[in-house]
Formats: sequence, structure tokens, C-alpha cells
Amino acid sequence: MQDQIRYVKRKDIDTQKWDECIRNSPNGIIYAYVFYLDCMADHWDALICNDYEAIMPLTWRKKYGVTYLYQPFFTQQSGIFSQQPVTASIVAAFLSESKTYFRFAEIHLNFGNSEFEGTRLNNFILSLTRPYEEICLSYKKDLKKNLLRSKKFKLIYHATPDYNSAISKFRMAYSKRLKNNKQSDYNRLKKLCMTAHEKQLLLIREVRNNENEILATALCLNDGKRIYQILSVTSQKGKKYEANHFLIDHLIREFQRTDLLLDFEGSDIPGIAHFYKNFGSVNQPYFFFRFNNLPWPFRLLKK
Repeated sequence: MQDQIRYVKRKDIDTQKWDECIRNSPNGIIYAYVFYLDCMADHWDALICNDYEAIMPLTWRKKYGVTYLYQPFFTQQSGIFSQQPVTASIVAAFLSESKTYFRFAEIHLNFGNSEFEGTRLNNFILSLTRPYEEICLSYKKDLKKNLLRSKKFKLIYHATPDYNSAISKFRMAYSKRLKNNKQSDYNRLKKLCMTAHEKQLLLIREVRNNENEILATALCLNDGKRIYQILSVTSQKGKKYEANHFLIDHLIREFQRTDLLLDFEGSDIPGIAHFYKNFGSVNQPYFFFRFNNLPWPFRLLKK
């Protein structure tokens, strides 16, 4: 590869050129914008090819004197972004260069890095360009049944700006499953939501019953290309009322006939994947990348 790939520290990145590359890339996604990385990563620098023709954020931490790449909380994909197709040689060049500066990595490449031969992770997306009446024709039979059942509960769908409540409910519901997440991670998520709200990218929808109880919440970001379901949470009563089915169906109704994709953000858990497939979504996989060049005996600990 004749192009020059150079390591650039965060303070030296031309943020306007960076965001312009993400904005104009076919695989450009919200997780790679400067504001998102600044909010969610402990530290980040970058690999940049020529004059921002192709770029790769490097989200890093340091422990026991070893600097390594990691995937930040609520940042589903990273990897290489380019306005031109990301070929196998470009992927190989960027990943090889990253090994020059880091001894260990566990990160996610994005869906546009499909030339990478690695572990595929599921991510389901749904085009919202068609009218609702056409989209719902692809709904699976059990989803239609659950939506019909939800009607008898007189559920109410509405918007709210309260990201603190959404994050708090999510944390309480999934604290046992997400034991590795720290208070600092949730503080970063709140900072992200505050910044996204200021940029008019934040989109939160709730489902309540006629007693004004919150049954389901979806916290999303809308970058003009996709609606990303960053987190969702359904109460026990909400599950009985099919509140999450109702919420997503109404989100689709709200944004039908737009140039947006609904990005469900996963999942490799069979039950959740089945739930997303029920809406007629398609899988757009991304990729897990790992290398371990740690010195012995640390290499053995991270096998």
C-alpha cells in the first residue's frame, strides 16, 4: 500500500476533516464522530491515511504500564472509515499499523470492514423509507399477535427528554448482567446524552399505561442516517403488556417514509435477535478484532 498511514494524537486531529470523512463515508456511523469518541472513550488517538482519506479511531487505556486498545461502553463499532470502499489491503494495512503502537487489542470493526476475516457479530437494521403499511407486511406472525394483544391495554407512546431516568432504569434492570460497567461509564453515557441533546440528536421514547406508569423506554440517537437504539428497558409489567413491541412499532410509524435506517444495535443473544427479526429487519454484521502481543506471563492471562 503506497498511501501513508500515520499515528495522530487526539490533540492534533483536524476535527472538521475527521467528521467530514465520517459524514461522507458509506460506512460512516455515529460512534466514530469526534463528539461521541470524546464523550465515551477514556483516551483516543487515530490512524489517518493521507489527508483524511481513510481513518481509524484508536480507543485506548493503560494498565500495568501496557497500552492497549479496547471497545468503549455503548460504542458498538469502530474500525476503518473511508469515502472509498475499504478493501482487504486497507484493512490489513491499518490493523498491522495498530500493532506497532499497542500490545493488545479487543475492538470491533464496522460493517464496512467486511473484507476482514474475523468473528462476525450480529446487528439488525430496518429501512424506514417505505410507508408503514408496506413495512408491517414483513412483520412476523407472533409480532402481529403481540401487537394485537397490546391494544387492549390502552398504551400511550410519547417523547421525553429525560435521559437520566432512562439510564437509571436501564442500570437497575441490567446491573447483574453488566457487572463490569462502572459509575464512570454511566457518567460518560450521561455526558454523551447531554451533548447529543444540545446537537438535537437525542431521541427518547416511552410507553406508559393509563395510570402513567412507565412500561418501556428506548434511548436513541438520530444522526440523519440512522436511528440507533442505544439502550432500551422494559419493566416486568411492561413485558406482560407487550410494551416493547408497541414502542418499536410506533417508532417505525413515527419515522416511516424517511431516509433513515432503524439500527437495533444487536444482538448475538438468540432471543433478542429473534425479537428484532420479527420486525422484518436484516442482519448487517460487524467484526471482532483481537491480537495479543503481551509479554509473558501477561499473554497467558489474556488468552
